[in-house]
Amino acid sequence: MSSLIVHGGTPLRGRITPSANKNAVLPVLCATLLTREPLRLHGVPDITDVRKILEIFRSLGSQVRMDHATGTLELHHRDTAFDAARDRLPEEMRSSIMLVPPLLARFGIARLEDNVKGCTLGVREIDPHVDVFRRFGGVVERASGSLLVRCAGPLVPAQHWLDYTSVTTTENFVLCAAAAKGSSTLTNAASEPHVQEFCRFMAMLGVRIEGIGTSRLTVHGGGVLGGGEFRFDEDFHEITTFLALGAITGGDVVVRNSAPENFPLIDRTFDKFGVTVTHADGWSRASSNGPLKVQTPFTSNVLTKVEAAPWPYFPVDLLPIFIALGVRAQGNAMFWNKVYDGALGWTGELSKFGAHVFSSDPHRLISFGGSPLTPAVVESPYIIRVAIALFMVAASIEGRSEIRNAAPIRRAHPRFAENLRSLGAQVEWTSEE
Repeated sequence: MSSLIVHGGTPLRGRITPSANKNAVLPVLCATLLTREPLRLHGVPDITDVRKILEIFRSLGSQVRMDHATGTLELHHRDTAFDAARDRLPEEMRSSIMLVPPLLARFGIARLEDNVKGCTLGVREIDPHVDVFRRFGGVVERASGSLLVRCAGPLVPAQHWLDYTSVTTTENFVLCAAAAKGSSTLTNAASEPHVQEFCRFMAMLGVRIEGIGTSRLTVHGGGVLGGGEFRFDEDFHEITTFLALGAITGGDVVVRNSAPENFPLIDRTFDKFGVTVTHADGWSRASSNGPLKVQTPFTSNVLTKVEAAPWPYFPVDLLPIFIALGVRAQGNAMFWNKVYDGALGWTGELSKFGAHVFSSDPHRLISFGGSPLTPAVVESPYIIRVAIALFMVAASIEGRSEIRNAAPIRRAHPRFAENLRSLGAQVEWTSEE
């Protein structure tokens, strides 16, 4: 069990260059299996999920050269081989399901372990992926402790309309469509920045995609894919996280941000808590004029709300970060998670700091902020940004706090503690058995 120990109360100050978004990096890594040409990727973060996929590539005979110091990864899948009776995809990582389309395209078969999973965010069904595989001609069957996906011949083009917007299902559709000769169209596609980044990588390989950034994608697939170089953008989740850390501690953190066009709604959400975000010359800064304060809506008798749903709504993964701001800000606010049914169960841990929150139902929470808080030892569920949100509250309180089970942070944020120390935080990892 890994814990984060923080001696809070210090305003964080300085500059940070964030890492790439794991939700862009992982599907891109899966997509590299579609080409036999050499690839060079820049800005690959040193996180546990990346290491797991690279280990799978090595076990399949791919050439892998990873320089963790520079974030440069060289891949060549020319001699890759897959044996469904022997080879296993990484467990404890939901993105493993995106290895299925390239394995189907190259070897006609893929095997997925039944217990592949990610963060504990409620029910995350596999059925939408199964629907996609079947649309393209795949046959899905259960084996002992796993799922087998087979395809007797080449994947065939498909037209599909998702039941609901899903990032990984959208990416799996694009992966299948890239290998299917002809045009395929997906309606109700996800359009998050990391999905757009993934599509730009696919275009670099030679896949023609229409509608990037919209809810309708048309993919013209079946061609021979090439190689090349690709550089990842900074993770907008990590940019927001460090801006929020500066704001909640009363500091001044400036964060590298090459895509401020993704931030108008995030900026307005910061503004609801008295935090102003500015963007200039490739950097972003969050500042507040005095203590954090929930801004009163123009409409009387309603609460300030943060409603999180699939892009272009406010990103649901960032909701815990703003719940932390709400706990510290003077005033009351409602937080509404419109996606996951198990994503707010952790908020009882906030009471250990002395915070006052009320769960209206499994999807909605009200914070009553501004009360004095005290250090605490709290337990995080296996959700990346919940661990960070608990850390944020602790960092804003003078004294020693401990965030237990904080290891999920390492799945998305390399050098998290080191970056915090560079901003003046007193923080360290501890590991216990």
